[in-house]
Amino acid sequence: MTGRRSGNRIRGPQSALTDFLAANNISAAQIRDDYERRRRDAEVNGEGPSNAAAEVGAAEEEEVASEQPESEANKKKRKREERKAIDEIKNKKQAEKKGKGKAKKKQKKKHGSDDDDSEYENELGNEMYKKARPAPGQFEHCEICSKRFTVTPYSKTGPEGGLLCTLCGKELAKDEKAAKKPANKPAGRKRRKLESDRLDGFAVGGAKSLQQICIETVAKYHDDIEELGDMPAPIVERLSEIFSKKRMLKPKTLPLFLRPDLEEVILHDAAYLEVEDYKQIFAVVPNVRTLVLGNACQMKDEAMAYMLDKCHNLQHLQMYAPNLVTNAMWQRYFEAAGGKLQTVKLKWLDAAFEDDTVQTMATHCPDLRRLKLKLCRRIGEQAVNAIATMPRLEHLSLQIGRDISAEIIVNLVKQRGDNLRTLSLEKFLDADDTVLETIHDHCHRLSKLRFSENDTASNAGYTKLFTEWKNPPLSFVDVNGTRDVDNNNPDGPEEAIGVSSSAFKALMKHSGSNLKHLDISSCRHIELSAFIDVFNGAESYPMLEHINLSFCSRVDTTVVAGIFKSCPSLKKLVAFGCFDVADVVVPRNIALIGVPRAQDAIEQFGVGIDVDEALGRMIEVGA
Repeated sequence: MTGRRSGNRIRGPQSALTDFLAANNISAAQIRDDYERRRRDAEVNGEGPSNAAAEVGAAEEEEVASEQPESEANKKKRKREERKAIDEIKNKKQAEKKGKGKAKKKQKKKHGSDDDDSEYENELGNEMYKKARPAPGQFEHCEICSKRFTVTPYSKTGPEGGLLCTLCGKELAKDEKAAKKPANKPAGRKRRKLESDRLDGFAVGGAKSLQQICIETVAKYHDDIEELGDMPAPIVERLSEIFSKKRMLKPKTLPLFLRPDLEEVILHDAAYLEVEDYKQIFAVVPNVRTLVLGNACQMKDEAMAYMLDKCHNLQHLQMYAPNLVTNAMWQRYFEAAGGKLQTVKLKWLDAAFEDDTVQTMATHCPDLRRLKLKLCRRIGEQAVNAIATMPRLEHLSLQIGRDISAEIIVNLVKQRGDNLRTLSLEKFLDADDTVLETIHDHCHRLSKLRFSENDTASNAGYTKLFTEWKNPPLSFVDVNGTRDVDNNNPDGPEEAIGVSSSAFKALMKHSGSNLKHLDISSCRHIELSAFIDVFNGAESYPMLEHINLSFCSRVDTTVVAGIFKSCPSLKKLVAFGCFDVADVVVPRNIALIGVPRAQDAIEQFGVGIDVDEALGRMIEVGA
């Protein structure tokens, strides 16, 4: 080190070629002298520059000839030889890696760190004297197939350090990618997905059914399927739901759900479909009777006119978000085809569908029995008055953004209440006790009642509604969000607003024997004593399957235990915001959702424990 730095000279970096020439005692003068000597000897022997030029020309002709288009047989033979060469190089490389690994282990055991350092120095020396990579634009021969190609910045390096042509580089990249691909997903991820589905109520214990496996397989390999064949309508609808959930319903996959003999076309997510795709639906399935199009954002007047021309048997129409259809087109359709319509369900209409359109529908659709208008922002009181004139209406669901007075709703219930089987009134903020009293007096055939998101009707009105009501026991009740919302008085007024304790007791006394679905979420004025009286274990509600009591802050572990005991058919219990629920042991086949402090118990006892054993465990932990 001292001799190298003597003389106090400043030395700059040297290229690998300069270092190589210096290490082998080769100088530039020696190279020049050798070249001059060979040239003089060639002139003396009679080999002039012309002969050298001729040799160069012959080499170029041979190279050009090699680049001419080759025959099909030679091309196949060359590809087989290239593939064989790639496989040989890979096998050789893998064998060398195994040999080097074993040699390294032996050297480490025998010599320790000194040999490791020497090996590192040898590898570093080999890297220094490697051949420099050709610059982009130069010509190089492929390491595998020996074909001449132009070097680019993206040219890949072969197993032996040389460069590869484009074809060989792609083949090598495919093999490397396949080698790096993991074999299977971790088992923990599958288990978490299974538990998540169970908590959401979508999965049950045990193996999947053969039908479910087949449906999932068809959805997975949908690109390779040309048609579904004569599958039953429920299975086709289930496939449509899966395609919609995974956003796979596109113009390419649409023909799978179309057959001339079908009477139902149910597409829950038509966001990728355009006018021509809608025309294809109506052309292939002209006898359609039930049409469901969700997210029909590209449905336009042209497609509606084509449907009016082709589909003469349509009876049930359901669309979400067809905002590009104009009022004139809706009126034209109801005037021409309204005589056969029995169901109309429209949702998320912002740009069209006004009061005049509803009046046209009421006039030209005399057989309409099901009507759902939700979030249609351009309709108001005139539309509600027009609906009140529909003579055969049996199922009515309304959610209107504009303010509707209580008198208008009372008039609607008085005229149509005697014939109604289901009634859904969402977010009618001005509906008061007079509306509930009118429902009590005129609705005697209801099986479903939804009266939600209201802060005007009182607890006394709900109590009177369910007391001595001539209507048969309901199977579906949704009164969520019926409570006072004054932030300055969170406990509410002295006279409770919305469903409170007495109304809840009256509801369960009237409909508990037949009730299947109960939603009382955000009814925060129901006391703990009322929950305990209703779900005390002695009372039984044999048909109750779904309960949502989220944000009922009085609910605790005792109430949940009583629900498990009183509801033998329970499948799903939602309890978000019930922070007093803890240490819950969940019986088999019941999905408890929204109770984070009960997750450990759910994972441990979610399958294979009955109600009595669950209650016993909760008593042991102090419930």
